[in-house]
Amino acid sequence: MRIRDIAARAGRAGPGPLDLLIALLVQGAMTMPFLVPRAPDLPEATWTAYGLTTLTVVPLVARRRAPVAVLLAVLASGAVYRYAVDGPGQPLPYTGLVAFYTVAELSSPPKRIGVSTLTALGVVVSVGLDSAALRELLFSLFVFAAAYAFGRLAVTRKAYLRAVEDRSRQLELTHRIEAEQAAARERARIAREMHDILSHAVSLMIVQAEAGPVAVRAAPERAEAAFDAISETGRDAMVQLRRMLGVLREDESAPDAPRRPQPALDGLPGLVERVGLGGLAVSYEVTGNPRPPGLAVEATVYRIVQEALTNVVRHADATSARVRLEHGPDALALTVTDDGRGPGRSGRGPGGGSGLGLTGIRERAAAHGGTAGMGRDPDGRGFRVSVTIPHPRPEPEKPEPEPGQQTGPKQ
Repeated sequence: MRIRDIAARAGRAGPGPLDLLIALLVQGAMTMPFLVPRAPDLPEATWTAYGLTTLTVVPLVARRRAPVAVLLAVLASGAVYRYAVDGPGQPLPYTGLVAFYTVAELSSPPKRIGVSTLTALGVVVSVGLDSAALRELLFSLFVFAAAYAFGRLAVTRKAYLRAVEDRSRQLELTHRIEAEQAAARERARIAREMHDILSHAVSLMIVQAEAGPVAVRAAPERAEAAFDAISETGRDAMVQLRRMLGVLREDESAPDAPRRPQPALDGLPGLVERVGLGGLAVSYEVTGNPRPPGLAVEATVYRIVQEALTNVVRHADATSARVRLEHGPDALALTVTDDGRGPGRSGRGPGGGSGLGLTGIRERAAAHGGTAGMGRDPDGRGFRVSVTIPHPRPEPEKPEPEPGQQTGPKQ
């Protein structure tokens, strides 16, 4: 196992094991001069000298808890080793550098300034008493300055890592919120779809079922048409619900997953015909120059007409309704009117409904940048739903490059 892996594991375990590992590494570095044979004119290394080197290393285990005290202890034990024992010299003051690095990393600015000043004076005095060589003085000051710089860089690195982690957590929180908002929008969309499908289908089936017994006695052929309409409406609702629930399935790749396109404008005549089978006279008119508004807009217009006619059947007590679709140069205009009793006392919808369907109409129109209005028809009778959805603006065409003009980056 490499030393870097060992240090990484010790760092994950906490500061205590990491400090112990650093102390062992420093002890190993300071042991090397004792293993190298000394010159014949020098006395042999003793166990006393080796023991003093260990005393200079032991305080490093507590370097994070008391950086200044550990540095003073290391310098004091180093001075005793230098001047009281004739032991092997060290190429670098390992323990002093590690302790000084810790002071630079963990101590406050006043302590750092005071300790740096005392350390610099100690280095000058030590070199002056030893060799008094300028080269040794400059080298010693350089290595201690490097230890201080690395200590401050460690602080900067930790601050940067904390900022990156905070930003990562913030991004994760933002993504989670966006995902929840997207899920909420999708749930609202599905709720609107299911409301439109079920409300329309159930309303038509109820109206046609209620008219069936009367038609059996008065006009049997109409009764048969009414029951056929009930069956067709139910099957259509089941197909649409299966398609919608298929979107919610976890395994969309299942072979039996339904695949059916969204409703479009070409389905409006069939929708009007099915509503008319229940006894309501519904007319459908298209004016202007048709232009493809896009699949999403077509599905929205279909659902709006479906909801508006459902409200007419359920609440308006009307005998006739008219659907008018106008393809204008700038927008698609839809109007659904009836000759019923108009808004109820609550003013929320025809016949005093809950108004959820009308709210859904507004939301559907707004999703495409359009507007929706509803209220009493200008002639004073019935109810009108008016929706305007602007055509999407075409993207400006890019000019064709002139002959010989370079379109890509120069090589």
